[in-house]
Amino acid sequence: MDLVTLAAEIKSFHGVTRKKTISNVVDFFPSIPQENILAAYGEDCAVIMHNGSELLLAADGIMESLMKLHPFYAGYFAVLVNIHDVAAMGGIPLAMVDIVSSKDEKVCAEVMKGMESAVRKFGVPIVGGHTHPDCEYNAIDVAILGTVDAGNAIFSHTAEPGDDIIMAMDLDGFFPETLPYAWDTTSKKSAEHCREQLLLMNKIGKLHLAKSAKDISNPGCLGTLGMLLETSGAGGDVYVDKIPMPLNEDSIQWMKAYQGCGYVLTCSSNNSQKIIDVFAEGGLDAAVVGTVNDSKKLILKDNTQNVLLFDFSVEKITGCDPTKLPSNVKIKR
Repeated sequence: MDLVTLAAEIKSFHGVTRKKTISNVVDFFPSIPQENILAAYGEDCAVIMHNGSELLLAADGIMESLMKLHPFYAGYFAVLVNIHDVAAMGGIPLAMVDIVSSKDEKVCAEVMKGMESAVRKFGVPIVGGHTHPDCEYNAIDVAILGTVDAGNAIFSHTAEPGDDIIMAMDLDGFFPETLPYAWDTTSKKSAEHCREQLLLMNKIGKLHLAKSAKDISNPGCLGTLGMLLETSGAGGDVYVDKIPMPLNEDSIQWMKAYQGCGYVLTCSSNNSQKIIDVFAEGGLDAAVVGTVNDSKKLILKDNTQNVLLFDFSVEKITGCDPTKLPSNVKIKR
């Protein structure tokens, strides 16, 4: 694989470039620190202390392009991405609410079928929301509430220099027709298996094995790692040929892909094999792919090439600066 080409493809990939507006939104709202808010912007979920436990709160909207191409998957992924945001932080999803906006009854029906399928698969209920039946557009947005035992949440902004970088993916999947960057690993599998996978990060959190983590979302595995390092104020080296990958798939397409079940983590090196073993229990391939450092640069490597992907001292993915984020988190792992 030519790493120069890969870096150029990742940097210009819409799944990465569309994240830049996040900083505009973050900067707009006033900062109101509260002792019960452990973490906010830059995380997969906000983390809020409540009655001795930790609540996880997140929301996600589905891109217009997916609504047009495949409304069933728009509904299905609207549920899935929220569930994985909670799971990535070591949490257990409790319930969701949704906002459905529609101008086309047929499109709306397909979206609802997709949501129904995901709710049945993962067993996380939709308990309310809002409907706009008279819009000039079709849209689906979902918010989720989860919980995690106090002290067990796995944050995104807590990677430290010297950590191993682990990527974990379910290689047993497929790219649906018309969706070349959505690796589906769940729609054809049993509810029992999918729910087992959903608890893997919870186990890792309970064992305090990981320093930081994110689920692999629209920016793909390298873009997601970039967001984690940016929010942590860190950099890292990644050996691209160590990233788990299925046979007979295009490597650049794979690096850009949203993962139906996939995570990026950092941890102390003495915990790496333990984490890999936990993921193996749920059918995920995991491997140490690199190391965190304090360079604020993400470098792609193989046996012959060293290529800069991101330099967070002069560029941004989300712009979530760790020095500006409300956080009471102290790393204990």
